Amino acid sequence: MTVGQHVLVARILPRLPGARGSVGAVVTRDLMAARRNWIVPLSGFFEPLLYLLSLGIGLGSLIGKIPGPGGHLVGYREFVAPALLASSAMNGGIFESANVFFKMKFGKIYDTMLATPIEPIHIALGEILYALMRGVTYSVGFLGVMLALGLIESPWALLALPAAVLIGFGFGACGTAAATYFRTWQDMEWMTLAVLPMFLFSTTFYPLSTYDGWLQGVVRVTPLYQGVALLRELILGPVGLSAVGHAAYFVAMGAVGLALTGRRIKHLLLT
Repeated sequence: MTVGQHVLVARILPRLPGARGSVGAVVTRDLMAARRNWIVPLSGFFEPLLYLLSLGIGLGSLIGKIPGPGGHLVGYREFVAPALLASSAMNGGIFESANVFFKMKFGKIYDTMLATPIEPIHIALGEILYALMRGVTYSVGFLGVMLALGLIESPWALLALPAAVLIGFGFGACGTAAATYFRTWQDMEWMTLAVLPMFLFSTTFYPLSTYDGWLQGVVRVTPLYQGVALLRELILGPVGLSAVGHAAYFVAMGAVGLALTGRRIKHLLLT
């Protein structure tokens, strides 16, 4: 789309019901732009699915039972599946948010949006919401696979999707905020450098007890561990007060990311 087309879309979309000068215009624009490349984001869903099929089921047949939440023994694929669901929500939230760098630096999309009643906070909310929608799509698909494979054991699993949404919100908000600091395409590698170690070491494939005492403390404060622990409790049980703490972690993470994103967009485009 040309700059003139972006201006036209930005002026038309706020007239949609409930979208005037709000996040609805930003989200609708993103949905329109994604129609041509809808197959590309699916990679974020298939990556954890392939891990589940190869490690959770294949390797799991050799490992047997391991300690789950509350210390009770669970099968390896049951242990891995909630962690991969958390990873799926993370991928959807954080990697979609990286597109903010292109939209801001090269597409100049936000410049045209700010010529309308849309404000920086609306852009921040819209981009985070769109990233969250991608994370929700991954999570719904992955939960369907888990249900088909019989990997859901607790009635608390009804809250797994809202929990995955919360995880996607936290990662999407912080990923969007981080993208506003990128200066070149090479800077995006820092995001990968942050995500990959979390995926490998946040008890995705083995219990926290594997680590020594001080390393356990380091792992506990990482965002993905919080998401993995939350979803393991909900899907495998039992659920304790710690689940509230995990959820609060992502509420705080999302609030900080949202506030920082709005402030950064305002600073970069209006000052």
